[in-house]
Amino acid sequence: MCNLISSSSTSVLRWNHDVFLSFRGEDTRYKFTDHLYAALVNKGIRTFRDDKLKRGEEIAPLLLKVIEESRLSIVVFSENYASSRWCLDELVKIMECRQKIRQILVPIFYHVDPSDLRTQKGSFEKSFASHERHGRDSKEKIQRWRAALTEASNLSGWHLFEGYESEHIKKNH
Repeated sequence: MCNLISSSSTSVLRWNHDVFLSFRGEDTRYKFTDHLYAALVNKGIRTFRDDKLKRGEEIAPLLLKVIEESRLSIVVFSENYASSRWCLDELVKIMECRQKIRQILVPIFYHVDPSDLRTQKGSFEKSFASHERHGRDSKEKIQRWRAALTEASNLSGWHLFEGYESEHIKKNH
C-alpha cells in the first residue's frame, strides 16, 4: 500500500505525490486539466498526470501505486468520463484509498451535473449501457464502477458549467 513508516509511537504516510489527477483525456486533457495541472505545478504542488503511462487493457500496477502514494486525488468528471474503463478503474481505486487511508478526494464536475453521475443518467447512462452490452466486464465490476460514481457524486466539489476555465482555477486554487 502506501509507503508506511512506523516509529515506536506513530505511523506516518510518506506521499510521493501531493495530487493525482484523474480525467478523461479526450474531454479535458488539453483544456481544463492542462490549465489545472500547470497551476498546481507552478505553486510547487507535486502533481501526477498520466501522460507518461501507456494505455493497457487493465489498469497498470504502476498507476495503482501512484494513486496509493498520492495525498489527494482530483477527479475531473466530464461528459465521457464513464465511457473509459480506465477512468472507472482509477475511480474505484481512489474510492478505496479514500476509505482505507483517508485520501482526500476533490471532485470537479466539468460541464456535467453531479445528479447525472449519482443516478447514471445522460451520457453516464449511455456509457454504462455500452459497457454492459459489450460484456467485457463482469456485472460485479460494473456495479463497483456505479457505486464509486454514486459515492463520488455525493461529495462537495467544484461545478464548472460556464465562464473562463482559468478564472475558475484561480478562484478555487
